Amino acid sequence: MFRRMPPDAVAGFHTGAQLHGFGAVSTAEVHVIVPAGCVVPKIQGVVAHESVLPVPVSVEIAGVPCAPAARCAVDLARVLRRMDALPLLDLCLRSGASGVDELRAEVARHGGLRGVGQARKLIGLADARSECRQESQLRLLLIDGGLPAPEPQLWVRDQDGVPLFRLDLGYRERRIGIEYDGLSHLDPDRLRHDRSRMNWLAANDWRMRYFTAADLYRRPHHILSTVAALLRP
Repeated sequence: MFRRMPPDAVAGFHTGAQLHGFGAVSTAEVHVIVPAGCVVPKIQGVVAHESVLPVPVSVEIAGVPCAPAARCAVDLARVLRRMDALPLLDLCLRSGASGVDELRAEVARHGGLRGVGQARKLIGLADARSECRQESQLRLLLIDGGLPAPEPQLWVRDQDGVPLFRLDLGYRERRIGIEYDGLSHLDPDRLRHDRSRMNWLAANDWRMRYFTAADLYRRPHHILSTVAALLRP
């Protein structure tokens, strides 16, 4: 396919993110970056992104020329919905494909391009500790709702400082924990562990709230009002 593309064409956007190991947004199409103004042949299943911002140095992954990880992440953070972009940035950091300093340097190169303001703000919120898409989205929902940013993967320790449990999100000083309940929580062994953990947390003055996909995608205001009520003095 690249033999039919302009000489400087490289994989980027969704395809580049997948090659770098942080493809949080799936696509059946192949996305390539080509210099603006060049002649691009129409190939079924290939999306060509003409860019005025050149890719100075490409990297080769599995024999495919590809834009650097930071470039792929910033390009996607500019064009995706916020709720899709932050999970991708979190995964980019978590996978080690790019560091936050690289993302900041890259977004600075995109000044004036569409969506760069969104990308810059989301890079400031990105956190490598987030372990799944829904955790990232739940964190963003709380921040966008005007609440303080919760700590991802918060460790709860006993009186001796021994780590006992790890919460998806939480406010340590207020002893408030927030969990996303996915399909894994339906496993019998997981349920028994969760009951034991819930009992310990309740006995030690932790106030826990649990939310599902229905809450996150259909009743976001329920999440915001619930957490806001807990955070009131």
